[in-house]
Amino acid sequence: MRHALSLAAHGPVTGPHARVGCVLLDDAGATVAEGWHRGAGTPHAEVDALAKLPGGDARGLTAVVTLEPCNHWGRTGPCSEALIHAGISRVVFSVEDPGAHSGGGKERLRDAGVPVDEGVLVDEVSEWMRRWLTAVRLGRPFVTVKWASSLDGRAAASDGTSQWITGAAARQHVHEQRAEHDAILVGTGTVLSDDPSLTARGDGGELLASQPVPVVVGERSLPATSRILKHPREAIVTGTRDLDAVLSDLYAREIRTVFVEGGPTVASEFIRRGLADDILVYLAPTLIGGPGLALGDLGVDTIDGQHRLTVTHVTPLGDDLAILARTRSGSSS
Repeated sequence: MRHALSLAAHGPVTGPHARVGCVLLDDAGATVAEGWHRGAGTPHAEVDALAKLPGGDARGLTAVVTLEPCNHWGRTGPCSEALIHAGISRVVFSVEDPGAHSGGGKERLRDAGVPVDEGVLVDEVSEWMRRWLTAVRLGRPFVTVKWASSLDGRAAASDGTSQWITGAAARQHVHEQRAEHDAILVGTGTVLSDDPSLTARGDGGELLASQPVPVVVGERSLPATSRILKHPREAIVTGTRDLDAVLSDLYAREIRTVFVEGGPTVASEFIRRGLADDILVYLAPTLIGGPGLALGDLGVDTIDGQHRLTVTHVTPLGDDLAILARTRSGSSS
């Protein structure tokens, strides 16, 4: 199963589909074929592995898969049917598919007389697949809220200037995080005040291969000259502040991960509404003071209402730190 997980890591980080790996074993436990999912519209991991068998004959073989074989017609056919048709003798998977339409593969296999074992390394694989699983279970994209601040929690000086609080290494890390999300979201206030491009760029300023779809939340109109409108991906200008409606629409567009880079108003609203799964803070060893706080009102009226987080990673980046923490909603997803 761990080898299947390593195969899954070859798949694309972004996109609507899970990254899945599959290993086909013979009776002696030797690997006969293996495969992984390469993205939307390509064969799923099981079919990719089956295609490497002579004549596609899987009789006598065991399929070890990180995710329950799907049981629906989408861009490709159901993997449960492909395994049955190939004559697979046994299926072992880790995580159950939570999709309302794609789940049910284990029942279909068992109905066809194929023994199925589930839950192998389920905690490890679930953690690795956390973003996709959270999105499918909640029916909205997985949300990472990001900001950069001084040690005293300021994201800008009193005159509104904010470039740059962090150093070059931290800023490059942000671009890498952008490239690992399907969409990047800001409010109209950020567009009007900063005119960001919201592209993912390399340290030489070049565009990275993977670019997030820019999303703008808010009701104000954008100038036709806004750099976001020249983004390599067509911008989604929502015309609303209704975050539930925005996330629902993005999910329908097959966006599964969103990187929120809006200012304090947008960031605070995501957190206050319980719509943030991860918090990513770039912390610089500097003091600014004044009113330019990184967050606004979170609806915390008493200390018992504070938003408790679980820190999962602390990464030194030059003089700065990148602190990744998950919210309680993100922890329970």
